[in-house]
Amino acid sequence: MSFTETPESLFEDGIHRYQAGEPPADLVPVFQSICDRQPRSSASWTCLSWLYLLLDEPRQAMKAAQRAVKLNPQDPQARVNLALAMLETDTKGVRQHIDIALRVITVSAELRQDLRESLADGQKRKPNWPSLDRVQHWLFPI
Repeated sequence: MSFTETPESLFEDGIHRYQAGEPPADLVPVFQSICDRQPRSSASWTCLSWLYLLLDEPRQAMKAAQRAVKLNPQDPQARVNLALAMLETDTKGVRQHIDIALRVITVSAELRQDLRESLADGQKRKPNWPSLDRVQHWLFPI
């Protein structure tokens, strides 16, 4: 990684690598670097938290998701990531985050579809994930 690359180009590259199936463990340093260089990027923190969730590192995921939610409280993916990390660590307060995510996706078809796709991706990458199954049922009961 060269310092001439912008955080935005690194982010896009990281997303493409994730979509191409690169292992989450290989992408954590990429997104951590982006977060270090651009600490106010909610999307980068959201991606980092998702990667940690896929790697069964819920405490790290919670820290990243809390940062993402603080930066963008209306991001349903950040809220879902935080809820998942809270479920995985048996932390109270999950419902609040699910309720906010539900309100946002109720008014935005695009965000609803993005979240639906993200949850489906999570099921493929980490099958038999009980917390994800619970969250998916809460958000999309049918």
